[in-house]
Amino acid sequence: MTRRPKDKAPLPPSFDEEMEEAEAESPPIQLSRMKQPPAEEGWLGGQLLIAMPSMEDPRFARSVICLCAHSAEGAMGIVLNRAIENLTFDDLLKQLDVTPVPPARRIRLHAGGPVEGGRGFVLHTGDWSSDSSLTMDGGFALTASVDILKAIAGGGGPRQGLLALGYAGWGPGQLESEIQHNAWLNVTPDEAILFTEEDQDAKWRRALAKLKVDPLLLVGTAGRA
Repeated sequence: MTRRPKDKAPLPPSFDEEMEEAEAESPPIQLSRMKQPPAEEGWLGGQLLIAMPSMEDPRFARSVICLCAHSAEGAMGIVLNRAIENLTFDDLLKQLDVTPVPPARRIRLHAGGPVEGGRGFVLHTGDWSSDSSLTMDGGFALTASVDILKAIAGGGGPRQGLLALGYAGWGPGQLESEIQHNAWLNVTPDEAILFTEEDQDAKWRRALAKLKVDPLLLVGTAGRA
């Protein structure tokens, strides 16, 4: 069973200044200043976390998370398979006064996790980036600047992306403990898992298939891919 995610993971500014003021209790850190330690040191930044079937926390049951940063300071990631149905990309652009509306292109909105749902992040392919982007292994990046929304709305921006509101966060040592208690599996991501539009269960099964694992056969043992 996982513990409640903490809200102390380092973060970039949110898209909206009003959102930043609302979250003043935990001032964000620029994504570009977040240094991801080498994978050979045991950190899992850039990997996918796949919830085990035994996950008891309903917020993360059958979830697939892109772990964007992981170090001794903690971890933060974006849930990939919780679509937002009551807010559209056009609605968000209007709220932020980003033009044009309707936009030349759109990206999907997801509930990125239970922490700080007023913060927005775009997880995207690495063919577009800004000074504030956090780059990850595998050619992916995370950006929280409004510039990326303007680029997408204008028909440019990254080739693939999704917009997440909120994130999943862990304090120092918390994720490692959860993995040791068989809450998560991990595997290397690909574009299909990150950006293909699927329902929650289908994406979870797709992620497990990368490990050649049948979820019906999973027991309470964890391991690395």
